[in-house]
Amino acid sequence: MSVFEVTHGSSPVILAFPHTGTDVPPDIWDRLNDNGKLLADTDWHIHELYAGLLPDATTVRATFHRYVIDANRDPSGNSLYPGQNTTDLVPRTDFDGQAIWKQGEEPTTADIRIALMDFHAPYHDALRAEIERVKAEHGIAVLYDCHSIRSHVPFLFDGKLPDFNIGTDMGRTCDPAIEAAVRDVAADADNYTSILNGRFKGGWTTRHYGTPQAGIHAIQMELAQSTHLRSEAPPFTYDTAKAERLRVHLKTILTKIEAIAFELKNKGTRR
Repeated sequence: MSVFEVTHGSSPVILAFPHTGTDVPPDIWDRLNDNGKLLADTDWHIHELYAGLLPDATTVRATFHRYVIDANRDPSGNSLYPGQNTTDLVPRTDFDGQAIWKQGEEPTTADIRIALMDFHAPYHDALRAEIERVKAEHGIAVLYDCHSIRSHVPFLFDGKLPDFNIGTDMGRTCDPAIEAAVRDVAADADNYTSILNGRFKGGWTTRHYGTPQAGIHAIQMELAQSTHLRSEAPPFTYDTAKAERLRVHLKTILTKIEAIAFELKNKGTRR
């Protein structure tokens, strides 16, 4: 099983997809209970949603499911949101707090160590290599981390999630111009809601790689799945009409990010 898929682009923008994969090795699949086998916490169809919006962008996509190991969690196992409900590096429950493993088949410390080595590390090695390649070519790299989640998940947050959830770890992971451009496009999008650094402030990927002072910028976009799915319940069908309306705004976001990256590159060259 291939752990990741990479397409090499010439843009300074990199799109990362850590949670769209649905591959689960047979030995792990057999240990999941019926609830776990729904794979309900997948970022359904997100790579399809973004396909072709920025044709020259590099993409790095994990093909394994987050129940194998979560590619957007700190490999140390430390929580990104201390004191709040979340799921682990290798989740024991789904986003509703319900068990996903058969009784007595839960992941062990040895299982987690193997998953880190076989899945988490190779994905991030590939992502890091693309960041380094793009930065070497342009002097700057912008990592846009693509996510989605159900709009109602009481275990994780109260009420209804906004449509666009932008995370920059309170402005630490990217240049202010990038943050402002994404915020403004989302805020101006008719019939959509948005928030900057709300419940989702950027996952481990954004926080780990986002070092603006070194020319590497990172921003996370967590979309409510109601924006592009027919239903947020199985079979999680892609709604083409909804998606096309959303893609207009996502394209504007990516195009503006790319333009800002070139501006920042040119400012750096003139120094």
